[in-house]
Amino acid sequence: MLEYERIKAREKLSQTEKQLSGILYERGVDSQGFAVIRSKGDQALFRLSTHVLKKKMGIPENRPVADFLPTISIKAKDLAAEMTGLNVQTKDLTGQIKIEEEHIDNNQAVRDMLTQRGIVPENLPTAEDVKKLQRKLESDEKKLIKGKKKK
Repeated sequence: MLEYERIKAREKLSQTEKQLSGILYERGVDSQGFAVIRSKGDQALFRLSTHVLKKKMGIPENRPVADFLPTISIKAKDLAAEMTGLNVQTKDLTGQIKIEEEHIDNNQAVRDMLTQRGIVPENLPTAEDVKKLQRKLESDEKKLIKGKKKK
């Protein structure tokens, strides 16, 4: 059940980031700018660059950090991204610099909330690759379906 929850959280983060990317594109930020904004948000949330965070957590360089984060960290990234999307629209922000500042502030606010509750995002253990979990759950589902058909 916890594995399923983590997979769903990761899918939700992907959806939020796609939505945010669309909002930012309309406001003059290209895909490279979005990558920079996302990276600076991670730095604000984890207090480490993406490269250093991947090294610390043993994440392959070519894979997204979020695929190896525990559920609470995935949800933290999602909340900060949702806040950025909303604030970019309500504050009518345009351009990479202003949006970058907004995203950093939102990730810092989420980090502050977590650390006040004794949760330090960069010190949480690396979780199993979410792609492996998805394959495992899909395989388990197929076995269950086959088992039911035999009855």
